[in-house]
Amino acid sequence: MSLYFFLNLGSLLIPFLYSFDHRMKYVKRWKALFSGIIITAIFYIVWDIIFTKMGVWSFNQRYHSGIEFFDLPIEEWLFFICIPYSSLFIHFAFHYFCPKVSLSDKTVKTIYWVLMVVLLPTIFLNYDKLYTCVNYAVLVVLLTYTVFKVPDILNTFFITFLIILLPFSLINGVLTGSFIDEPVVYYNNAENLGIRLGTIPIEDIGYAFSMLLMSLVLIKKIEK
Repeated sequence: MSLYFFLNLGSLLIPFLYSFDHRMKYVKRWKALFSGIIITAIFYIVWDIIFTKMGVWSFNQRYHSGIEFFDLPIEEWLFFICIPYSSLFIHFAFHYFCPKVSLSDKTVKTIYWVLMVVLLPTIFLNYDKLYTCVNYAVLVVLLTYTVFKVPDILNTFFITFLIILLPFSLINGVLTGSFIDEPVVYYNNAENLGIRLGTIPIEDIGYAFSMLLMSLVLIKKIEK
């Protein structure tokens, strides 16, 4: 078993066990949940394959099993199931246990426009950096769609994402080299801003936000 596999398993274990809790009944969302996660995973895996071939990032063979499909370790494929499942568990658990805690529509719109003021110039000024440009462009499109089509998702998700960032930072920190000799995933700094939060490229925050937001939008539509 590889380190990367254990990181996926460790992130999944507790949320999976609590999926059968009689109060929240997370298991009852599985049909919509896995449909949304898998559709999102297809998009991100294609993106991952392309960026791996282009040298935007690569994987350290020391920390994965060596089983690969389309040049991606099997653990990377599992990442797009395990991490969203666990992260969305936190989102829905918060929504269940704290139903009255949410942001106003006005606050959501304010946060949106502040993000646009930051993201759009960053994209235009760094059009030659693939990870930065593509990542933030996807984030802008998803945010804009959500704000104007299904804004109620962001009323809670802007809050829960801050909570999700805690375990995400631990897992992603290890993947990018925290606490170990070498990173599990190597990033080509010529294709990003070169700004790191510890060992984590700052773009990874937007990447995680977009991945989870896409799943939530799909889940909401499927459940309807």
